[in-house]
Amino acid sequence: MTAPTGSTIDRATFEALKETTGAEFVLELVDTFLQEAPAMLDELRRTLAAKDADKFRRTAHSLKSNSNTFGALTLGAMARELELGGLDQTLKAGARPLDALSLEYSRVAAALTDLRNA
Repeated sequence: MTAPTGSTIDRATFEALKETTGAEFVLELVDTFLQEAPAMLDELRRTLAAKDADKFRRTAHSLKSNSNTFGALTLGAMARELELGGLDQTLKAGARPLDALSLEYSRVAAALTDLRNA
């Protein structure tokens, strides 16, 4: 069962993106995001384990920006917290922030897939 799209994706942001770029291009962007975001989540885990603070911050920044583009504001805010908190804060919290981020991404992916197929 997927989460209601409205609680995961800000529809006004998503619709504005469609109006600005065109519905067909948004579908391409959604597909690209759905392909690239899991690799970003994996990269966050790898850079955390390797204690690569710069790459961790840059990956969190990219995920934040991409998420906000589609109106995945909660996912974007979570990525922003990782970006600003950095490696040290995330290490202190263990895997919890990344686990929560992965869970929210699952909701976003389901909602974007629903919007894409609507």
